[in-house]
Amino acid sequence: MKVIFITPASNFRRFWGYRFGNYLYGHPNAITGPLILGHILKDAGHDVEVYEELYTDIDFFDLEDVDVYCLYTMTSSAPRAYELADEIRRRTKARVLIGGMHASAMPEEAAAHADQVVVGEAETVILDIVEGRRTEKIVYAECLKNLDDAPFPDYSLLKTPCLEANVLSTRGCPFCCSFCTTSRMYHPYRERSVDSVIEEIRYYKKLGFEYMNFEDDNFTANRGRAKEICRRMIAEDLTFKDTFFFGRVDMAKDEEMMELLQKAHLSYVLVGFESLNQAALDEIDKHQKISDIVNCAKSLAKHKIRLIASFVLGIDTDGPEDIGRCVEFAKDVNAYTLQPAILTPFPGTETYKQFTEEKRMITKDWSVFDMMNVTFLPKNMTPWELQKQFLKATKRFYTFVGSLKIMKTFGFEYGFRRLGLWLITCLAMFGAAVQSRFKKDSYFYWLRHTWPDNG
Repeated sequence: MKVIFITPASNFRRFWGYRFGNYLYGHPNAITGPLILGHILKDAGHDVEVYEELYTDIDFFDLEDVDVYCLYTMTSSAPRAYELADEIRRRTKARVLIGGMHASAMPEEAAAHADQVVVGEAETVILDIVEGRRTEKIVYAECLKNLDDAPFPDYSLLKTPCLEANVLSTRGCPFCCSFCTTSRMYHPYRERSVDSVIEEIRYYKKLGFEYMNFEDDNFTANRGRAKEICRRMIAEDLTFKDTFFFGRVDMAKDEEMMELLQKAHLSYVLVGFESLNQAALDEIDKHQKISDIVNCAKSLAKHKIRLIASFVLGIDTDGPEDIGRCVEFAKDVNAYTLQPAILTPFPGTETYKQFTEEKRMITKDWSVFDMMNVTFLPKNMTPWELQKQFLKATKRFYTFVGSLKIMKTFGFEYGFRRLGLWLITCLAMFGAAVQSRFKKDSYFYWLRHTWPDNG
């Protein structure tokens, strides 16, 4: 059978300006799930192709003799996935399967647009579903207990641009922040063997990749294991020009860990600082202190690891002044980029359950659940005020002068990328202002005129 995997992108993420900014932010890559599932089906003799809609427009109806379409959903891309699914079912005889984080949280909703829905990790069921041995409308998949049993992602199946290989060496997270989706989708927390991880990295070096990502929610959760991976990468010459990872502030307490990260070229990291208000950190069960955040930023600078500083805007115990302090902190520590993420109550999380019970949800237009739009009633601001704080934070951080500082610290390439992000930010701010004032069918206009500023 011919099987097509599609990772859809929302309308906003298919806009040329967002795509350009995405190229400046990093290098094209691909979600690992479809490449792993595709590998399973390919080994069973099926003809498989994988597409990422984020990077290029694709006419899926130009593809001939497709038997099964598999659509992956994040919450913000779910409406696009449903749109594609409905059109595929209308125009072809192919079966449509829908899976991913959003479908796993809202399977009945997804089932209205698909022949079958997969809830959870699909490695244990994908072959039986495609070959017709599992026929129930909603298939509940058992998680893969031994991650070494999963094949490596097969990049030969990918038909859209990709310059970075993604390694998923663990699934889940030992922590369970109240707003986090992945700790619920990938549960319990599991680790692959170090030998399996190194073998996969060796495979990507042979394929000629210059860039790599560790896509683990928290690569340094088990510091002993992370250090062993770094040692092996260094000893076996398995380092890349750039390697990205997600980390927590507690990694900075281990100086050996930081030195190994630097030597293994794990050169930039996203750290979820979330807030500089201890009450807010406690509220979301972050299990970290303000002093840990400060020490982490200092240690990353010392070891020349570029920092993507991530803060959550709109936590109930945070106010506008707390958001402002986060921006100034990111500038003071010379963060490479700032990721201000509006608190988003994703389905399946404790935050979603809480806000639904408190009747604080203001929309179920899933396309705006992308951490850049306010989708709930904050406690200390109106929704539009919080939206403005997000825009203001972005504008205050991405400046021409800040780009020159990054160029001086990390070199021309990264300074040039920051200059591009500054230009994109200027255009985005202009677009947001126009939409909120004049474009009556836009989400910003609705927010501004439904919940205006206090006073």
